[in-house]
Parts: sequence; C-alpha cells; structure tokens
Amino acid sequence: MKSFVGKYALLAAMFISYSAHAQLQEDEKVKLITLDPGHFHAALVQKTTLPDIESDVYVYAPKGPDVKSHLDKIDAYNFRKADPTHWSEIVYTGPDFFEKMIAEKKGNVVVMAGNNRKKTEYIKKSIDAGFNVLGDKPMAIDAEHFEMLKEAFTNAAKKKLVLYDIMTERYEITNTLQREFAMIPEVFGDLKKGTPKNPGVEMQSVHYFYKYVSGNVLSRPDWFFDTKQQGEGLQDVGTHLVDLTQWECFPDKIINYKKDIQFNNARRWPSYVTLSQFKAITKLDGFPDFLKNNVVKDTILKVYANGSVNYRLFGVNVKLTAKWAYAAPDNSGDSQNSVLHGSKADLYVRQTATEKYLPTLYIEPVNPSADYEKLLMARLKDLQKKYAGIDLKKNDKGWEVIIPEKYKDGHEAHFGRVTEKYLGYLRDGDMPAWEVPDMIAKYYTTTTALALSKGKSKE
Repeated sequence: MKSFVGKYALLAAMFISYSAHAQLQEDEKVKLITLDPGHFHAALVQKTTLPDIESDVYVYAPKGPDVKSHLDKIDAYNFRKADPTHWSEIVYTGPDFFEKMIAEKKGNVVVMAGNNRKKTEYIKKSIDAGFNVLGDKPMAIDAEHFEMLKEAFTNAAKKKLVLYDIMTERYEITNTLQREFAMIPEVFGDLKKGTPKNPGVEMQSVHYFYKYVSGNVLSRPDWFFDTKQQGEGLQDVGTHLVDLTQWECFPDKIINYKKDIQFNNARRWPSYVTLSQFKAITKLDGFPDFLKNNVVKDTILKVYANGSVNYRLFGVNVKLTAKWAYAAPDNSGDSQNSVLHGSKADLYVRQTATEKYLPTLYIEPVNPSADYEKLLMARLKDLQKKYAGIDLKKNDKGWEVIIPEKYKDGHEAHFGRVTEKYLGYLRDGDMPAWEVPDMIAKYYTTTTALALSKGKSKE
C-alpha cells in the first residue's frame, strides 16, 4: 500500500502538466458556467458558498423542464433561512446554447451534470475551446465515448486545463477510514489477491429511483430511464465503486489500463418500473415514445440498471455490483457495502438494517490475539491525531469503528468538498500525477465491462 514510483514513471510524465502549472492567475476568480443541467448534481455543486467563485453563474441549456428544475434548486439555496447562498443565475436557453457558450466564453470552468449521451462530446468540445471542466460521473458510458474522453484528457494536458470528475464517495467518512486502516500494515497486512469466486475486494451499491434531494422528492427527467442516455448501472453509479477500489486499495499508484487490468466476467440485468411508479418519479402521464421498445405488457418498463463486473487490478480479484430499485426500505436511502480482505484483517463497510442503514466500518482480524489488539490500539492513537474523536468498540468478530457525528456531513455536502478540491487544483496546479491516468483506467473498466456483459468483448 505504499506510494507508487518506478516502472510507470513515464506514464506519470505524460500528465505532469496537470501538477506543474496553476490554471488561474493569482487574483483571478473562478467563473462558473453550468451547461445543460439535467441532473440534480449540477445544483449540488452550488449548494454551499465557496471561496474564490464569482456569484454570477452563466447557464446555457435548452429550454424545458431540466433547466427549470435546476434553477428552482438554486433559488431554494438562495432563499433558505439557514446559511443562504447568493448566486445570480444568468440564463440562456436558445437552441444554439452550446455554440453561444463557446462564443461568449463568460466563464473559465464548465460544470456538467446531465444527459450522459451528450456529456462526453460536451466535455471534449469545451476542452477544445479552452474551458476547464468539472464533470459529474459518468464522463463516458460506452467504448465509443471512452475513446472521445481519452482525446479530451490529451487535449486538456496540451492546453494546461483541468478536467476532473466528481467523486463524492471519497469523502464519505467510512470509506475514508477504510482506506486509512488499509494503509496500516500492522492492522490490515497485505491486500489478498483472492480468486474470481472469492475476490480480494467486493463492493455493492444499491440506488433508488424514488428519493429525496435537499428535503424534497426528486423529479427525474424521462430520459433518465433510457440507458442509451443515462448509461447502465455499472457505467453510472458503478463508477464510484471502481474509483473507490483504485483509491482505497492502491493509493497514489498510477494505473496503466492497457497492462494492469484484466477481466474475468461481467453481467447486466434489468430493473422493472411500473407505469404508476414512472408517473410518480417523472410527473408525466405515460411512457415517452423513445422508451416504448422497453415496455412490457403496456405498463411495465424494463430498465437495464443493474450490472456486475469481476476483474483483476494489479493481480487482485475485484467484484463490483451496482443495482437500482424503486424506493428504499424503511425511509432509508442509497446504500453501499464493501469489504477489503487483508492478510491480517478484513475491513467491512456495512449499511444494512442491522446498522439502521447507516454506513458503519468494522475491523475483523483474521487471527485475533492480545498482540494484535495492542498494535491496533497503538495505530488508532496515530489516526486519532488526524481524525480526532474516532474510537473502537469491541464486538464478537473484532471492532466497530466509532465515528463522531461531526464527520458525517452527508452525501450532498460532499459535492462542495469535491469542488473545493478541484478549485485547489486550479489555483495551485498540484493535481497528483496519478489522478488523470486513474480516471482513464476507471472509465476503461466500466465501459469494457458493458461491452463484455453484452457479449461484444473477448476480454
């Protein structure tokens, strides 16, 4: 789990411009542009007031319900009683909105969260026009768009621009501490390579079509249920699982996707949404024509929203699964469960009914002993210097990691933290050398898994 140098130094050099040059002048402010916001994540970037960002935000989008929904959320942030924001949205909704954005160049950072069929082309053309880009996941949903995304990264490096995706799950405290404990040899040992049947790393996420965002029931656009526009489950939310695998298990390690990733198998399967459920989520009276081919018995929509991939990364067998269902049980929400199997301990994040659907981290030693406990407690004291207040509670399998509430800021707050990280890269030019090649590896993994699950790849 050590920082990686050596045989991939040449690959790192390809992206050195990302860490060698600040992208903004010393007194230059960030000027945001929001492009075609069709997903609520675009608004969450602006849920909090962030330093060095001008309050004027330029919005370019086609006229319709997507941009209206976005602006309604921004208004709600501006007029809330507690800690209101002060955004001024300057909106253009002509049919030539994209060309208008390129021509006017009112900002220096384009934020994208919307229709994923269009997003990769938006990214590439924005980079080509000289904009920095903060893109919501996924930045590519199939092999064709992956190739386009690679070109965008190449051009961004040439133009000294920062292209970055919004990986909020790195800021969920249980994931962060799972990574921290995995980096302690006395506690975790070495990451097991495992086998395809018993992988060294397993992660599963379950998301829900019907959910609450910023306190209100979320209305989703009809195209969200078209996987040609939204992407399938593993290629959409599964992006987070691939990212966490890379970030937690191989921190600071540069991935050469052509050499370091091999596939065992992948599969996909549908979720089923009834007409009444579809109406509740979209506020529409029926299925649109572009979804008709996916409608079963006139009232049930088949959505290929579930996917699983079993692959090897640096020889470690990994199994990742992304699922979608209609609504969460017991007024809970999206959930994620994971385990890293080490030679000395297994690190579990569980989010089940037992944990009241709250993510909880457990340390379960392979060979419990008084000596292991003594070492664990000593390393805990080291971590407490960085994460004040964390503690361990013993149970029959090992320990539960007790995490103070101050670290549990919630999914929506993580968008602000990602944006702050991105602003630091813009300001200081200190993006780590591994970030870009690992983003490329991430989207190679998800898009190749899709091809494999459809029988289009012999990997």
